[in-house]
Amino acid sequence: MNDHLQSIINQYKNDRESVYNTWFINNEERLKAFRSIRRGVLQVIDDIKNKRFGNDFKGTSLEFVLTCITEQKQVFEGASHPFYWKPKLRIPDIYENQENKVAFGQFLENCLTAKNEEQLIKEILHLDSLKIKGLGPAVASILYFLHPTLIPPFNTAIINGFNYLFKDKKKLGSWSEYLKIREVIMDMNKKYCNELSLDTGAFAGLLFEIGMQKLLLGKDEYLSETERNRLEKLIEKRHQEKRKETEDEQLHNEMQYHLLKIGNALGYDVIAASNDRSKSWNGNKFSFISVKDFPDLPLEKEVLNTVKLIDVLWFKKGTGQVVAAFEVEKSTSIYSGILRLTDLSCSLVNNEEVFYLVVPDNREKDVVMQLSRPSIKKGQVQMKYICFSELRQHCDALCKFGDDHSIMQKIARAVA
Repeated sequence: MNDHLQSIINQYKNDRESVYNTWFINNEERLKAFRSIRRGVLQVIDDIKNKRFGNDFKGTSLEFVLTCITEQKQVFEGASHPFYWKPKLRIPDIYENQENKVAFGQFLENCLTAKNEEQLIKEILHLDSLKIKGLGPAVASILYFLHPTLIPPFNTAIINGFNYLFKDKKKLGSWSEYLKIREVIMDMNKKYCNELSLDTGAFAGLLFEIGMQKLLLGKDEYLSETERNRLEKLIEKRHQEKRKETEDEQLHNEMQYHLLKIGNALGYDVIAASNDRSKSWNGNKFSFISVKDFPDLPLEKEVLNTVKLIDVLWFKKGTGQVVAAFEVEKSTSIYSGILRLTDLSCSLVNNEEVFYLVVPDNREKDVVMQLSRPSIKKGQVQMKYICFSELRQHCDALCKFGDDHSIMQKIARAVA
């Protein structure tokens, strides 16, 4: 197995379109998701404690969490399906059964604060003993984002890959089966962590690729014509997804550049997200527009690290006073962008800043829905949105005719 698995890992890492390269490494969006999902889980717990958690998946804070997870795509496609409320089957039974709802909230809180593997396993076994209908190891996809080195994600493709690789017959839907699979994954992850990562997402991605038959365990002579056609379609689908991701990234860079250019023209100190300063658009490097060092902000380290990931910030010249903040969203969760802007807003004192979501025109309905949520509207954050087409079309005019940041109100829209 050792030589065979090593060759598979090499194949996995060398494929530039594998989830290892497109999702796991060098992906700041994946890293951003951890904090957003953690914040979302805290909101689920708080909603359950204060009896605000609804009796349907739609509209709950749990939907926010699963949206952030599923928008990671790749390994997490379909992660939200097990949580949709199915009235005829009464599953998952955490929406109408108050005792089950509370038990789920306590489970999440205990897992969130768990310090080691033993505590997590204890909580999983306790949840399993409650026999809550429909609440199986799909929850592991949430737990992964709380404890990525201890809890591997779990779905049909991953278990198929596990069975193909280890010649096993494990089944989906059972916590006991999940824990057995986890033991093997943890053991393999420990052996190959230097090749992959302590983060179990890397090994889970390997199993996902095998389960989707995007990664072959040997030569493909044994494939039937039908299977080979299916494999070719999967490979072509992956090529298309990669092209789409590249196009999205270029579009994101373009919008960031417009915002940096406008802020600079208006006389502000501007800066791109810490992970984006080496990027460019149309030959214009962000580092040539951004200030060299992030201004001093009196924030706790964890909050400051999150704020530094905000796509574009404008500061009053020569100071650390934030004037405006912009989150550019594409295929990622609008909710995670709102959380980052909210983090910044809660940490500032003058309440004069304006916060913007910059979104593709075809996602306008999504942003209106998110900004219309009571939990957002009750806040004191002045949050508006700008559509890509408006920013692109009016960039030069805003630079030429604007006196200060208020010029952005000309293209910004608010939710009533």
